[in-house]
Amino acid sequence: MPTFLFDSIVFGPVRSRRLGVSLGINLLPVDRKVCSFNCIYCECGWTTCSTATSGTLPSRGEVKEALRTKLSEMKARGEKPDVITYAGNGEPTQHPGFSGIIDDSIALRDELFPDARISVLSNGSAIHRKRVREALMKVDMNILKIDSAVAATREKLNQPNSRYDYDEFKGWLKEFGGRFIIQTLFVRGRYRGEIIDNTTPEEIEAWLAEVASLRPESVMIYTIERDTPLENDLKKVPLADLKAIAARVTGLGIPASVSG
Repeated sequence: MPTFLFDSIVFGPVRSRRLGVSLGINLLPVDRKVCSFNCIYCECGWTTCSTATSGTLPSRGEVKEALRTKLSEMKARGEKPDVITYAGNGEPTQHPGFSGIIDDSIALRDELFPDARISVLSNGSAIHRKRVREALMKVDMNILKIDSAVAATREKLNQPNSRYDYDEFKGWLKEFGGRFIIQTLFVRGRYRGEIIDNTTPEEIEAWLAEVASLRPESVMIYTIERDTPLENDLKKVPLADLKAIAARVTGLGIPASVSG
């Protein structure tokens, strides 16, 4: 199927490869992707806006009400989410009310499904902001993207469209005291006629050295599952290859999960 956008604030629950029964939250517009990256593999398609004005975003109150309604419906049906996940049509930490929204979500979770975890899928481009870091420290699963430790490959894969200093990003990670999860998508193929492959021996050695240095609480390893923007010729990385990479992570004493 083609790339797609989430058309509501709350979506799912869906069966996530990495998170189990996941109730998704979209803090961004429903008619376009808003992100500080323009990843070539994104299931939401190309980034059309790097920022969004407050008038185009759901308010904190709207998010809280939508989440309360959905959680109450699930409770009435005897359904239970494993995770409440902030993802959606781009980068969730770009919402100016992100910190307060996380506080509301924790309160609703504690009230209705105290065993559920709260996760945020982020590219980490906003962790230089204190309020964003403070909010991420409160969630159960602070999942941050590192697709390559090689600058040229990272630029091709993620294509940041706003200021993003990777060395500064790594410095801010220290603020979390190890309470973060690295998420890496491995992919092979071509983009605009150029070979793209973050699974070569050189790439893996550099990435493993980064993981060993950063010491996250765990690492999530996966590959593409849905369609990518049409200009690309990207291929899934075989499950056996992903498991081999994961084995090297666990050899560092860091838990790793694989989604093929």
